[in-house]
Amino acid sequence: MKIGLIGLPNSGKTTIFNALTKLEAPVTAYTNAKAEPNVAVVEVADDRIRRLSEIYRPKKTIFTTIEFIDFAGVTKGSAKDGLFSGPGMELIKNADALALVARNFSKEPEPSPTPINDIEKIIDELLISDLIIAENRLERIAHAYMRGKKTNALQIEEKVLRRIVDHVSENRAISNLDLDREQEKIVRGFQFFTHKPMMVILNSDEYGFGKNSDLLSEIEKKHQVIEFAGQFEMELSRLNDPEEEKLFMADMGIEESARDRLTRLAYGLVGYISFFTVGPDEVRAWNIHEGNTALEAAGAIHSDLARGFIRAECFTYDDLVAYGSEKAVREKGLFRLEGKNYLVQDGNILSIRFNV
Repeated sequence: MKIGLIGLPNSGKTTIFNALTKLEAPVTAYTNAKAEPNVAVVEVADDRIRRLSEIYRPKKTIFTTIEFIDFAGVTKGSAKDGLFSGPGMELIKNADALALVARNFSKEPEPSPTPINDIEKIIDELLISDLIIAENRLERIAHAYMRGKKTNALQIEEKVLRRIVDHVSENRAISNLDLDREQEKIVRGFQFFTHKPMMVILNSDEYGFGKNSDLLSEIEKKHQVIEFAGQFEMELSRLNDPEEEKLFMADMGIEESARDRLTRLAYGLVGYISFFTVGPDEVRAWNIHEGNTALEAAGAIHSDLARGFIRAECFTYDDLVAYGSEKAVREKGLFRLEGKNYLVQDGNILSIRFNV
């Protein structure tokens, strides 16, 4: 999963990035949109993988990962070319979800924080960028028509893009547009910003953290939101003593790290679940979308497994832990074979039978 961090300059994006990744990227303000983004890949903490490794004692244990991309602060009108511009923008366009960081702390010489207004400014820029992308493509389609290339595929694409232009012109996100499967496929290729799942990170100082219920409720009317005490959590991430970290978290009323909280929200937002493959060589977690089939899960492991799919041997993590071994799971009748249309559930342990 890839998550792009966006926000206005000095919103604390890089502070949040450091808290999530345990890195020490410079937190000085970007001076222009040409600054290189910060990128980091981090493991997704999952106690189930740790427990499975204790049971199987594999040679390798592989967690799923999240890639965080901290892009330069968005400034008013920076979408003039249909992108926010800057060398890392393609990374943001390829993100599975966007995390919009809104400043909720005072910092000289910045004015008092206005997180609701800041969120609206960013959304406006996203909408402008999407509108320009759609209009530019419509121009190219019109030129194709003039050259006699009025194909059925182009006409379908034109119809969808005109709907998008009308929708976005009314300040509405593309994610709220009702599209059928064929239209969704067309739109997906453009990687429109407002077509992506988006969450808001309310970046508060440690004195105001946990005291913004009204503000959070207001944001939740339109977006999923999570509150971080960014500066505090960045410093917390640099502690090497787990016990000391727990004490500081308890003082702030924080039960989980910033990374774990954001991961849980992101998984729900994007619709990801995890399944596992196990054995003496490797215990590994895999991400797929909720509603994916056993065939699609096989493809996530390797295309050959999907191509030669026969059956999926399946049992659950909970049953394995409850009964202690695969043998006991089998004896309880909880080990089963599933076909390619089986809907994989979070926590399933799969072994794919295939022949190519």
